[in-house]
Amino acid sequence: MRFPIAAITLVVLLTACSAQATPSPDPLPTLLPASTSTPVSTLTPIQPEPTDIPGPTPTVKTTLAPDEWQSLPVVPEGLSANALEIYRRGIALGNNPNAFSKIGDCETSAEWFLANFDQGPNRYSLGSYAHLQAVIDFYQGSFKRRSLAAERSFTTASVLSQLWANRELCLQGETPLECEYRLHNPSIALIMLGTNEATGNHAVFEGNLRKIIDLTIARGILPVLATKADNLEGDHAINAIIARLAQEYEIPLWNFWLALQPLPDHGLQEDGAHLTYGGNHFEDAFLMQKAWPWRNLTALQVLDMIMDNVLDE
Repeated sequence: MRFPIAAITLVVLLTACSAQATPSPDPLPTLLPASTSTPVSTLTPIQPEPTDIPGPTPTVKTTLAPDEWQSLPVVPEGLSANALEIYRRGIALGNNPNAFSKIGDCETSAEWFLANFDQGPNRYSLGSYAHLQAVIDFYQGSFKRRSLAAERSFTTASVLSQLWANRELCLQGETPLECEYRLHNPSIALIMLGTNEATGNHAVFEGNLRKIIDLTIARGILPVLATKADNLEGDHAINAIIARLAQEYEIPLWNFWLALQPLPDHGLQEDGAHLTYGGNHFEDAFLMQKAWPWRNLTALQVLDMIMDNVLDE
């Protein structure tokens, strides 16, 4: 898919990711633009499949009421039969059961999103969530890895455009999404997009998100859709789309928005877009008033739910 250079430039200039505030040291990394060097996965690459491979046909269910998504659980209780079938098919195709990929923007490419869990127990403490150590061990190598489909200013269009692919690591004609899937070979994809498109054309966002879901399913990778923390569009239209597509395709919805509602300012900085920072020490009551430890904790819980469901078979 090709997009006019001028249009892409406008998106970058307007993106919420361009004004990220700097968190305080814990000790923490200084908030600078993400490194342009991307580590190459040590997993054996697989050849990319054509983007038009048909995947399972989604089963259309009763449409959610406009605000019904707001009461959906932060972590789904389990996997649907369709989600399990997508996962099983991917394992049969050779997807790595111990790998997941992150698809998103600056809040997804940031080192403080999950990276601590690949850096040893001195970088985090689970507190009453000690059982999550099993999921940390199971997915070692994916937490710190810099995804080729997660960059500052990324939108659904960016992920699908070969113009944004890493020229050093990606094949000619590959999109960032295709390149990430080929090199990392995941069994799960955490898809966290929408903030940079909140004030744009929501029909375009939905169409692009469908393409991302379809391509992911076609490769036997289980997509997990995440609601966003902000409401820059004013009517939660983006989150409503995300939740509706998760229901339609019968794939997991990580309702991250709900997890932040009890926090001061709903876990958002003054710009209403970026998350408040706290380290990954889940027993610390002060830090747990910030959004970032909740993002990392609930991401672990979603992965734990999936791991439990697929290993119980």
